[in-house]
Amino acid sequence: MSLVVYNTITRKKEVFESIEKGKVGMYVCGPTVYGYPHLGHAKSYVTFDVIYRYLMYIGYKVKYVQNITDVGHLLGDSDSGEDKIAKQAKAEMIDPYEVAYKYESIYFDCMRKLNVKRPSISARATGHIIEIIDMIEKLINKGYAYVTKDGNVYYRVSKFKKYGSLSKRTVDEAVSGKRIEASSDKENPEDFALWKRAEDNHLMKWPSPWGDGYPGWHIECSVMSKKYLGSFFDIHGGGMDNIFPHHECEVAQSEIANDSPFVKYFIHNNLITVSGQKMGKSLGNFMTLPDLFKDYDPMVVRLYILLNHYRRPTDFSTDGLNEAKKMYEKITTSVSLLRKEVEKLEFTTMELVPEVQELKEKFLAAMDDDFNTGLSISYLYEAQKLINKTITGDKKPSMLLALDNFIKDCGEEILGLNFKNNNDSKEEELIEIINDIRKKYREEKNYKEADILRDKLKNIGISVSDR
Repeated sequence: MSLVVYNTITRKKEVFESIEKGKVGMYVCGPTVYGYPHLGHAKSYVTFDVIYRYLMYIGYKVKYVQNITDVGHLLGDSDSGEDKIAKQAKAEMIDPYEVAYKYESIYFDCMRKLNVKRPSISARATGHIIEIIDMIEKLINKGYAYVTKDGNVYYRVSKFKKYGSLSKRTVDEAVSGKRIEASSDKENPEDFALWKRAEDNHLMKWPSPWGDGYPGWHIECSVMSKKYLGSFFDIHGGGMDNIFPHHECEVAQSEIANDSPFVKYFIHNNLITVSGQKMGKSLGNFMTLPDLFKDYDPMVVRLYILLNHYRRPTDFSTDGLNEAKKMYEKITTSVSLLRKEVEKLEFTTMELVPEVQELKEKFLAAMDDDFNTGLSISYLYEAQKLINKTITGDKKPSMLLALDNFIKDCGEEILGLNFKNNNDSKEEELIEIINDIRKKYREEKNYKEADILRDKLKNIGISVSDR
């Protein structure tokens, strides 16, 4: 079966065929670094991490680019108001650059705990100001952008006839939407900012042909995707809330500036909701990942996200997280027991085991159907039951090795789950503590107590040698 993906452009599933055989260029909108990452971020970046992993697993060489928005994202995602990072800097009474760096570091630390692979390139908006100005000048020269008397630069939406084709909105619907606000110096309310003039006290600003200022949110991604992936690339990803206005505006900018189609496949994940409402920092109903990790292993959070298909909303509940925790613990315990049996084997020659091979084929078929992780995990659960049956039965080496390989390929390499039993590391720490006490007894020449501890360790299968 060929890989099939749902393309937001056509609103249907399509067979995936990369522009260049064997290679994939993928750009995913990264975080705006002005606060702690939350579960909504986790859903998006775990989703695209699995897509990244699976594309590599089936043989593609993937160049994965993700941006870091560290300037230009205004409150309400509109063209008026304060920069989100600048506002946070005032709240914390620190420099905006310090805010961006602080929350970028926290974001990457949370992604590491979730076992999300680093993109091939993480690109900061502030590192691409020269290229941003260059693209804006191209749009002005082609008549698709204009400079106002206030020193702002806007995109002339009425001239781009395809505007609204991605989100399936008309221009009138776009104007009435709450995410675009009229600004006094615009030709038309639907026009969006490419460059904003900065006030004298604004720290994050750069010189430009139109005066000191900073870039709009949308132009950043058009510039960075072109720089690292070219004018036309395979996959552009992000949350469904990015479709309008962000991705709609990217299409308008990029196709005109580059004289080229923009993206072959747009892939969007659905949102994390709380009682049916989108989870987000601006709404104040979010749960930060650092707080969530205090109560739940990050692998439980990852599994919780993957239990739903990426295009379905995930309504947050502690009941759902607790069910994911039980499932993760069951699989982890079984995998730990399996690997202890595998370590005992004297040979590691792989043999085809039809029962496990059929499970793997079903797993891969689910992934080929628009990355259906919810269905693929059901086969992981079937494998866990088969593991229990095998290790309490005849422990046939070929079955043990085949199941271990299935877990490595499907559960760990593709789904990115880590099945290391946390109890194993705690047991090792406990043994070290006991052994340290025993060494102390020996140093004090209290050999009787040292020997008692040695014998007790031996009784549970742990040998201690003083030689």
